[in-house]
Amino acid sequence: MKLLKNLMKEFTFVFGVSIFLLVLGIAFLSPLFINVDAETRIGMPYMPPSADMWLGTDHLGIDMLSLIIEGLRASLYVGLLTGVIATLLGTFLGIYSGFVGGWVDEFINMITNLFITIPYFIVLILISSALKEGRSLELIAVIIGIHTWTWTARSVRAEASSIKSSDHINLAKLNGAGSITIVFKHILPYLASYVFMVFIIQVVTGILMEATISMIGLGPYDSVSLGIIMENAMKYEALGDGAWWAFIPAVILITFIAFSLYTLNTSLEGVFNPRLRKE
Repeated sequence: MKLLKNLMKEFTFVFGVSIFLLVLGIAFLSPLFINVDAETRIGMPYMPPSADMWLGTDHLGIDMLSLIIEGLRASLYVGLLTGVIATLLGTFLGIYSGFVGGWVDEFINMITNLFITIPYFIVLILISSALKEGRSLELIAVIIGIHTWTWTARSVRAEASSIKSSDHINLAKLNGAGSITIVFKHILPYLASYVFMVFIIQVVTGILMEATISMIGLGPYDSVSLGIIMENAMKYEALGDGAWWAFIPAVILITFIAFSLYTLNTSLEGVFNPRLRKE
């Protein structure tokens, strides 16, 4: 409760949470009030917004509002799954590496450095190109997640190395606790707030990376995401036709998601990091 009260005093936290909750409301509460149908053609291509079609239609005559809601859900799903994969992998490798040290630390560092030197965006493009019809939201998230865990591992390793000689860790060792027990019971809870902030950044990374590869035609094959919506608008020359509604709402939503989560992360750092905490 004290932590929540401290967070509620932070304007950036309240602001970031409010925007993100608004985005979530659009994604998951809108179907309670409107009919979401992202498959049925309801008019001519690129019909402008009207009282019946709030965001007009796309190049196929499908309701853009329905596409935006479906695409927002898909993008959030990819971001969440990417965040979970990258955070779990990076956190546990980073903690174990920083705590154990020795050849284990050197080996994990070698693997981390190897992944860092690989231009993962090019790898994403190559894998997505090779898979073609097999691309799904889950596969896109896995591909992004296994290529973005490295900076999480390095930052968590640094935090784990700094606390492995603290009193409560030494006491656990004296009581006969093994490395796995210490990692899960004594180090991970201590780094929980930091890991949560890392998770937020990984979610944003997943959403932005999915949008990027989708815009170049390598996104999910059988799903609609915000990146796919922008890719279709570019492919079918919505800008040239003046159909701003075919891409501007998707751009705004991605911007809102990234801005709200970055703002939320900044406010959390201000509360959790004593050096940044206001007097």
